[in-house]
Amino acid sequence: MDLTMIKSNKHPLTFAILGCGVAATIHADAINQLEGAALKGVFDPNISSRETFSQKYNIISYNSFNELLNDGEVDIVCVCTPSFLHTENAINILNSGKHAVVEKPMAMSSDDADAIIKASHDNGKLVTVISQIRFSPDVERIKKLLSENAFGKISLCSLSMNYYRTPEYYSGSNWRGSLTLDGGTLMNQGIHGIDLIEYILGPVKDVKGKTATLVHNIEAPDTAVAIVEFESGVLGVIESSTCAYPGFSRRLKIQGDKGYVVLKENNIEKLMLGGEKIIDRVNSEQIVKTANDPTKILCGLHLLQLQNFVGAIRGDEPLLVDGIEGRKAIKMIEKIYSNT
Repeated sequence: MDLTMIKSNKHPLTFAILGCGVAATIHADAINQLEGAALKGVFDPNISSRETFSQKYNIISYNSFNELLNDGEVDIVCVCTPSFLHTENAINILNSGKHAVVEKPMAMSSDDADAIIKASHDNGKLVTVISQIRFSPDVERIKKLLSENAFGKISLCSLSMNYYRTPEYYSGSNWRGSLTLDGGTLMNQGIHGIDLIEYILGPVKDVKGKTATLVHNIEAPDTAVAIVEFESGVLGVIESSTCAYPGFSRRLKIQGDKGYVVLKENNIEKLMLGGEKIIDRVNSEQIVKTANDPTKILCGLHLLQLQNFVGAIRGDEPLLVDGIEGRKAIKMIEKIYSNT
């Protein structure tokens, strides 16, 4: 994706981070590589965690969320808190006159997502929802091939998100596994895939799903399947789990009458057009670290998305993922859960 680079002679936009868990490290690493930006500080209610984080990145450790919000030098705040706090956190940031970057999921319901969108509009501040896979060059290549009708008439697609989370992943937290605070396998682990399938194939006309809690001792579903009908007529199937030991790569397969493509995580694994193999990277199934350990996510695609956000704030380029885009995956997951 050809994104406009931020000119170094412009005054840097200043970031702060709210929350200092796994996602915060990804954001901090991306910001520190982002031209035209600077990371100033962090707040987390856990004093030990925020002090360790601030020392690692040589930034301010705010004593409260309000102290962060009242820092007039901060332009943008990244929300890296637990999922159920995203709505309240984002609205407070926007109401304070700062721009907001919200980690997935944007909110726990489409109504809450609407509240964030309204706060963005009312305050004249931008919000972006982390949907970093959209910025993968191979995803853009697939979008271009579809626009050129390279696969012919598309009939089927399938999205497989067979991850694994240990019992300790859930028992070690007071919110993971809760239906209202975590949202389960689709809202937490699967939302990037849900966002991706609709981004590539377009609006959804109808969806029916089935969810269950089969392995983990949690309230939210750890297993989900769905049948999707897109407005284009394409039919699709989705499967998502946190019980698939040892954890497998996310795969999206799109099939037409002239070719097909398989996207493994962020990269094209197979591409066939008109009977010719263009790409075939299949050797043997390798366990992708992020399939069973979310701490292994790299920051490269976050960097591209934050670059676009900074460019949009400066007025140099359009914002590619706003609140309306971030809401779409939440609405689709709601439909799957409500049609079980």
